[in-house]
Amino acid sequence: MKAASTMAKTKANTGTHGPAPRAWQRMLSGRRLDLLDPSPLDIEIEDIAHGLARVARWNGQTHGDHIFSVAQHTLLTEEIARHRNGGSDRRLGLALLLHDAPEYVIGDMISPFKVVIGGAYKAVEHRLLEAIHLRFGLPRDLPAAVVATIKVADRGAAFLEATQLAGFSTAEARRFFGARPVLPATLERDYMTPWPAPVAERRYLERFARVFSGESQPRA
Repeated sequence: MKAASTMAKTKANTGTHGPAPRAWQRMLSGRRLDLLDPSPLDIEIEDIAHGLARVARWNGQTHGDHIFSVAQHTLLTEEIARHRNGGSDRRLGLALLLHDAPEYVIGDMISPFKVVIGGAYKAVEHRLLEAIHLRFGLPRDLPAAVVATIKVADRGAAFLEATQLAGFSTAEARRFFGARPVLPATLERDYMTPWPAPVAERRYLERFARVFSGESQPRA
């Protein structure tokens, strides 16, 4: 009892109650990303690609031998937007490829759970996305037209994933995600076949490099 009392007094006098909780994540690149105050200098596209290729959409509740990753979803979203708009400029292409980039740190939380936990998730996500945008030369907050384009393409990707991989009926998907997007059949088959993580990572990095360098070509 005396030892416990002495320890309690020592903690009270020094203001210490054990080590401070860790609010940063160490990346494979060696960067240490602070979730409370993320710095663009600690963000690397290789870390983003590696993480997104290993984060499952739909909480992993999808058909196939592999998870359907956020990296694959991101590339599908960009593909849908380019076909819908007849191409995309560099800024829009980067915004599309980075629209879910915070999930390389915080994971892909399904929409129903976001509703349950409220605004805390959105605040962390927004801080991370701002830092990611700054790292790759985008404005902190995107123009409304760009946000609208991303949202339509994102919902279109969700429609395809929901109906072909996650067990939704067409009527359910239409109610939650809107209209079915139009893609060439060969592209749709490719994107609706979940890729192994290394393939998703490589394809994400290859596409990002093309868009970042300005080599992205318009779609007919």
